Amino acid sequence: MSTKVVMEALSPTMEEGRLVEWKKQEGETVAVGDVIAEVETDKAVMELVARAGGTLLKQVVPAGTTVPVSELVAVIGEPGEAVGAAVPETPKPAPKPAASAPNQPEPTREEPRQTSKPSAPPAPTVAPNGQGDGGRVKASPLARRIAAERGIDLGAVAGSGPEGRVVARDLEGAAARTGAPPAAAGTSAPPAPARRTVEGPAFTDVPLTQIRKTIAKRLAQSIGPIPTFYLTTEIDMERVAEAREALVAGGGEKVSFNDIVIKAVAMALRQHPACNAWWQDDRIRYWNEVHVSMAVAVEDGLITPVIRHADTKSLREIAAEARDLAGRARERRLKPEEYTGGTFSVSNLGMLDIDEFTAVINPPEAGILAVGRMAPQPVAHEGQVAIRRRMRVTMSCDHRVIDGATGAQFLKTLKAMLENPLALVY
Repeated sequence: MSTKVVMEALSPTMEEGRLVEWKKQEGETVAVGDVIAEVETDKAVMELVARAGGTLLKQVVPAGTTVPVSELVAVIGEPGEAVGAAVPETPKPAPKPAASAPNQPEPTREEPRQTSKPSAPPAPTVAPNGQGDGGRVKASPLARRIAAERGIDLGAVAGSGPEGRVVARDLEGAAARTGAPPAAAGTSAPPAPARRTVEGPAFTDVPLTQIRKTIAKRLAQSIGPIPTFYLTTEIDMERVAEAREALVAGGGEKVSFNDIVIKAVAMALRQHPACNAWWQDDRIRYWNEVHVSMAVAVEDGLITPVIRHADTKSLREIAAEARDLAGRARERRLKPEEYTGGTFSVSNLGMLDIDEFTAVINPPEAGILAVGRMAPQPVAHEGQVAIRRRMRVTMSCDHRVIDGATGAQFLKTLKAMLENPLALVY
């Protein structure tokens, strides 16, 4: 008896998946647990495994197809077994939409679209070499108008369009070769600027990937319904920088400034559990464990791998784990449990030379810290002006969970830890 293979929910938030590649072909033997296909979920590329053994009788959908969860994708059975009329025929990929607007021909790049304005008198016809219509040079209407405005003899211009047709780009610099007529007395009409031409279609439509669909959905869930406020503070990072330099000089796992921030955030959350919380609609969940999500930019999106129990790990442990998670995140090879379950997030754009920014809360978390760049600044220090390395951070707070004073106290603790980092290095 044949077994239906359906699109499984390979992550907690997955609603549909894109079948990236078939690993087993029709007619091949399949054992229980064999990988039969790779599926792009909302966060990563996962493996779809066989739940029954036999022969892969039919691939119901081709590679590249997006399929809702629980929809049929393949059939496994005995060799020669009939697939059955209940299985739909393999759908053909939909043709790519044209780049132009529906039911409208694609305009040539040198000719503007028609508008609803009253039709203007036709541009004066330029008769090449004194010839009439019987010997007209092939040229686009726009090229004729430009030629008339600049006094260019179209007969002296080599056309690059179809069948030698003169188009607008052929007239660039033509005025300098043939010479434009002098302007009438009392007028000052500068020559029209050369128009830049664009090869190919005017635009390109790119279908949404699964990760971009999820980002759009979750941002709409966050920035709209969540009453968010922001708290910004500036931190003296001089001592942190010196401590990091000492760690790097000591060898071993390389520790980044982001690793230090994650460690400090984790320890501050341990002292301020009111910020280590989830909004749960009918309740607030205050976490006794600290799991820090770190934002990682990946191709076409963003993902937040989680450093679990970050408050209990050393800086070098955090550095090693963060590097591993970030690398596999960029390869889309994270497991669902590695990017879910965070209790607070950190997003760092300092390495991209951003002074400060506000980050969007990742629900159900109640807070996220946006980290800007660290840069030397002249500041008052111990009664005199000194150059110190400073960094601005902004905390986004869900006001349903975190009050203003609560968030401010968390930032005060975080600032004190980063300005006196000895407690972080163990």
